Formats: sequence, structure tokens, C-alpha cells
Amino acid sequence: MKTNLIGSLVMATALFATGASFAATAAGTQPVDASSAEMKGVVKQKVVFQVSDADPKKWNLTLNNVKNIQHDLGKDNVDIEVVAYGPGIGMLKLDSAVGNRVAEALGTGAHVVACGNTMHNAKLTKEDMLPNIGYVKAGVVELMEKQRQGYAYIRP
Repeated sequence: MKTNLIGSLVMATALFATGASFAATAAGTQPVDASSAEMKGVVKQKVVFQVSDADPKKWNLTLNNVKNIQHDLGKDNVDIEVVAYGPGIGMLKLDSAVGNRVAEALGTGAHVVACGNTMHNAKLTKEDMLPNIGYVKAGVVELMEKQRQGYAYIRP
């Protein structure tokens, strides 16, 4: 009797799922393929990450998040910026432990920017930094501006 009840429940669940799928199709709605380059009517998502720690683990977590967001939403459907300041600026130097990961993120369209105030205080020049990163005058002001522009704010 238990076997028949379980079998009936499995069958009912499968029929319900199939019926829901047919109903969605009949109503003209389809699941959105977020990785599709054409998400008509969907607003481009925006996210800014703050990294102010010199910890490679935090940087790897941030860069994993960047990669996951691009995978889940489609890299053309999201604007991503990583803002580094304070001790976090060290991970953007030429000898960075995460330099390859930063380059990978830049190659997929993410923006990675260094704080000019931090660089000035640490006596760093653009020649000391990884290639292809961007620069802003003040990292904290950049974060404020991005939030004002509607960017989601993440601090891993």
C-alpha cells in the first residue's frame, strides 16, 4: 500500500509539473534564459564590489562572485565594477597573488578600479599596478556614486 501511495504521489507531481509547463506555454510565457544575449525588456543589472582587505581569500571570493554573476545573468546583462582601496589596493599591484584572476575578470568585461587617494598615500604609480585596471580619484566616493546610480553594493 505504501508503494502505491508513493507511486501515486510521484505521478501526481509529474503531471502537475507537466501541466504547469503546458499552461505557461499556452499563456505565452517561457522561462528566461538569463545567459541569452537577448533579454528583451529586462533591465541590465549593475553591481559594485568593495575590496578594502589585503586578503587574497577575500579577493578570490570577490572574483568568484563576479564570475558567478556573469555566468548566471550573462556577462552582457550585467555591469560589474570592483573598487579597491586601503589595504585592498595591494592585490592590484604587479606582484599580486590574484593578478591572473584579476586579468581574467577584466577579460570578461568586469571593471576593476584602484583608488587614487590610496595610491598617492602608498606612493604607488600606475607602473606599479596590474595592466588594464582603471583608476578613480577616491574609492569611497566611487562606491557612493555607483550606489546613487542604482548599483547593488556588495562587500564580501
